[in-house]
Amino acid sequence: MLQIEIETVWRFRKENSPQTTVVMLGILNEIRKTGKITSAASDAHLSYRHVWNLIEQWTEFFGVPLVETQRGKGSKLTPFGEKLVWAGERMQARLGLQLENLAQELVTEIKPFLEQRPSVIRVHASHGFAVSKLREFLDRESGMGVDLRYVSNQNSLVSLAQGACDLSGVHLPRGELRAQGIKACREWLDPREDRVINFVTREMGLMVKRGNPLKITSLKDLVARKARFVNRDHDSGTRILFDQLLALHRIPQGKINGAQHMEFTHAAVAAYVASGMADASFGVEAAARQFGLDFIRLLTEDYFFVCKRAFLETEPMQRVLDIMKSSAFHKAVGALPGYVASKTGAVSGVKEFLEKLHSDR
Repeated sequence: MLQIEIETVWRFRKENSPQTTVVMLGILNEIRKTGKITSAASDAHLSYRHVWNLIEQWTEFFGVPLVETQRGKGSKLTPFGEKLVWAGERMQARLGLQLENLAQELVTEIKPFLEQRPSVIRVHASHGFAVSKLREFLDRESGMGVDLRYVSNQNSLVSLAQGACDLSGVHLPRGELRAQGIKACREWLDPREDRVINFVTREMGLMVKRGNPLKITSLKDLVARKARFVNRDHDSGTRILFDQLLALHRIPQGKINGAQHMEFTHAAVAAYVASGMADASFGVEAAARQFGLDFIRLLTEDYFFVCKRAFLETEPMQRVLDIMKSSAFHKAVGALPGYVASKTGAVSGVKEFLEKLHSDR
């Protein structure tokens, strides 16, 4: 199966100069994690000498050292080197999913011209770490292609209703907000033709700096502590959920300092907080842990997939269900902070699904 990978490159250029330099952030990140240039060289499949020459070239170009070495104490990044790594992680968190979507679009355009055309399952889903993990398993173990597009919660159901995808991802909060989530989804669910597949549960809450210096424990603390906030984009299910939580607690959006600042993924808002540009955000626990942030749980979400009854019986979908039910996939999900494989792969009709949602509130 053809795959396309689109990667970002950091190329720096000085004003009024043709000279450019490419900074390999992976090398700096490895030094940051291990304190060893030898480890960075091994990870990049380069010689120690070559990596050291690169570091010297970067230092000469910027006029500021990126790495400090101390005899007997290894190496560490300078504040400038740290800032480059954080900026790179934020860039990847912000652009990563958009580049994945673009790469998948290019594969879809090119694929008809190739002789080998394996089965392809089209998945439209809101981004989640477990969804990415499922794609890894499908790419590696199923022998079929996956056309995965990250779209908003409701748009994924619209795609299914219009025949634009085979599998649609939906996530719904537990508790007082569940009824609103059901109402938004119900109009796009066809009780006769649609089938619902259990996937995972995930923890949602506030991401704050390590040590929680502002002592934030609730949404009201965001206002009381005048915390700088970074929000999700308007179309995301997570943004809609956050706005609903504010309304539930009678907190005007205008009281949230920085609510107008937006990023497009869970990882992007986490990176924004980790870099010190904000004090808090709202998203999944896995993103907070990825960037070394503290996490204040506010609610649990159930994540489901929806497909057409006819597609459920096809060989590609049966492979998907087999992977979902496998112990290896459950173990992989369990390794994601805040995620639990809950009756993963169990199938129900829409009526049964809605009745259970009401009873589980």
